[in-house]
Amino acid sequence: MIVKTFILALLVPSIDALLRFSCSQLVVERLDPLVNPGVTQSPHVHQIIGGNSFNISMDPSVSPADQATCTTCTFAEDFSNYWTAILYFKARNGTFKRVPQKGNVGFESSNGGMTVYYTPTLASAAGKYVTAFQKGFRMIVGNPTYRTEAEAKKFRQLTYTCLQNMNTRTDETLYFPKKSCPAGIMVNVRFPTCWDGKNLDSPDHMSHVAYPTSGTFENNGPCPSTHPVKLPQLFYEVIFATEKFANEWPTDGSQPFVWSFGDTTGYGNHGDYVFGWKGDALQKAMDTNCNINCPALKTQSIATGNKCAQSQKVKEDVDGWLTELPGGMPVG
Repeated sequence: MIVKTFILALLVPSIDALLRFSCSQLVVERLDPLVNPGVTQSPHVHQIIGGNSFNISMDPSVSPADQATCTTCTFAEDFSNYWTAILYFKARNGTFKRVPQKGNVGFESSNGGMTVYYTPTLASAAGKYVTAFQKGFRMIVGNPTYRTEAEAKKFRQLTYTCLQNMNTRTDETLYFPKKSCPAGIMVNVRFPTCWDGKNLDSPDHMSHVAYPTSGTFENNGPCPSTHPVKLPQLFYEVIFATEKFANEWPTDGSQPFVWSFGDTTGYGNHGDYVFGWKGDALQKAMDTNCNINCPALKTQSIATGNKCAQSQKVKEDVDGWLTELPGGMPVG
């Protein structure tokens, strides 16, 4: 089923502006301090971006902004960590090769990574803006075990765009594209935008946030009474250079890409977030209604962001031709 195209927030009348910026790759490895805190290697591989305080365990009482010494993001006060699974190509002989990420339009010089959006909107007719995430805030959207459309529909706006060119922003689907995409596949991860106003996290890392009761964030849908506080819409765009494998598609027409957690359907799309902006920088940006560029924030060049990197905590080959997915994840 084709998902309705969502117009860029900048063009929607009820949305005033947005932050849109590049974050380069920090590290690729099997760590997940939210789902598997303290576990040396989580079940599947992630690409992590943001501050270099990312670790096996991340104490919510300690802000990444107080520990990180650099960030891969354009806004130099953002030491948050953002991560998604990575994509593999499954060859006809059954081996796997990691699909590299590439920079978005305007961010072509970034080192893999992703594009991050924080979008504010008017929370009431009185003109109150969204409440920025607080120190210790973290959340997850999506479920890597999902393999059906009905399951995937539980999360709004976790989609894929088959890029005909780098400016394609139409025809989003809940599932992996069924044909080769000339400019790659863009993965779209939009988080819930309503908060209970009390809990910075929850046992499932989801229950403290919710979607609007009707409509979407973009058209200013109302928050439920259980989650009355409007948050910025956090949105990731991750572009995988799948076009590099265009000549190696299976002869039976099946799509050859698989998430690092073994999903060949695309319905397990998900993303993780640990807030780590310095002080009240993000709230200032939301309140001053920044429009992509933001004079209220300190910036750094993409080249500087590219220099911020981590080595894997546990060395593991995630890039070569592999006989199985890292961690032995089954495919299906």
